[in-house]
Amino acid sequence: MLFPDFFIKRQQDNNFFYGWIIVIVGIFVAFSSGPGQSFVFSVFIDSMIAETGFSRSAISTLYLLSTAISAVMVAIVSRLADRWGARSNLILIGIVFGISCFSMALSSGIIAFYLSFAALRALGQGSLTVNATLLVNQWFVEKRGRAIAIMGLGFPLSNAILPYLSRVLIDSFGWREAYGILGILVMILIIPPAFFLLRNYPEDLGLFPDGNNTPPEIEKNNNIQHVTQERRVLTSKNFWLLALPLATPGLVVTALIFHQTSILETNGLSAITAAAIFIVFACSSAITSMIAGFFVERIGPVVLFGFSMIVLCCVCLFALIADSILLAIIYAALMGISGGSQRIVQGIIWANYYGRFGLGKVQGSAMMIGITGAAIGPLPLALIFDLNGNYTWGILLLALLTIIAFFSIVVFRPEKGLEVRMPNANLN
Repeated sequence: MLFPDFFIKRQQDNNFFYGWIIVIVGIFVAFSSGPGQSFVFSVFIDSMIAETGFSRSAISTLYLLSTAISAVMVAIVSRLADRWGARSNLILIGIVFGISCFSMALSSGIIAFYLSFAALRALGQGSLTVNATLLVNQWFVEKRGRAIAIMGLGFPLSNAILPYLSRVLIDSFGWREAYGILGILVMILIIPPAFFLLRNYPEDLGLFPDGNNTPPEIEKNNNIQHVTQERRVLTSKNFWLLALPLATPGLVVTALIFHQTSILETNGLSAITAAAIFIVFACSSAITSMIAGFFVERIGPVVLFGFSMIVLCCVCLFALIADSILLAIIYAALMGISGGSQRIVQGIIWANYYGRFGLGKVQGSAMMIGITGAAIGPLPLALIFDLNGNYTWGILLLALLTIIAFFSIVVFRPEKGLEVRMPNANLN
């Protein structure tokens, strides 16, 4: 308790809230998820294909199957967070995630590749992200949007640094050695901060959310802790009507990022350009998420979701015409705007509707659906490319999905039928 006690003393003396330490640790966790995310993996694909002889469709299929494991794992891990806390989860996940990077570096056959893919996706894409989000949602209510936005800076930082770093490591040492180095990095960034600094709830340290002196009004007026015991999630029609459209951005963006090097090479651009524009994407995403984090507290997540879908549709169209560095930069900037907005929506929407107690069951189930969408995304695009030699029809299909998602959420508003809501909260 040494480190928390130090910061609690600062809170008493200087009105400093320990929840911001939780947010900072969340930044490290979000950054460290990179080796299990599509934006890092996409840098390794061509090197893997060249060494193993697997086709692009075969790699995409392995990726789909392994990401399906991630979807199941995140649902399990998030429920364990409700039981024994996200802090314990993150310490264990940090250890196993580092080992999984080493496993990828040593993989030789198709089964070994599959198991390594599965571990990286389950832990990096799913388990790390959901636990970091749960922690921030449990420490903040009134300032949840800005807290999620600051924590989410770890993702664009990872986008900006890790793809380019991976490219340099691959060119200098080889793709296997590169994954091993990433494994060491993530263990250092996750395990010590989680062990020494994280606590699951402000109540664990005698505090209340947002640094207030009393519990949030919603928790005074409604006994949410008991409501969670009877909560319906996967058997709720309205949960699915909200969760499925919310999974669309992950499907579309994963498909585009997974094949980004190939898409841009088809348009006449180089592999180094495809890696370098992640910096533009990261900067755009970071700026947008910070702005959106403050605005969402006023306008609500539904309006922000609609905006992000309009921009994502434009991203798909730019992917078809990005045949110059300028157009590639615009493509990456728009993707960052959409991604930064969507990160805030995904980060707060379930906590806004269901409250912060027992949130793992809800957030994990929603993330399971989102990860399943991300798993599906790359394969159809790869199959269309293998059949036609281009991505045109596949990318147009992705654009259509963004339009459907926009109408599903913004027009039909399925969230109005959710069983448990936070009265007087801005949900529009």
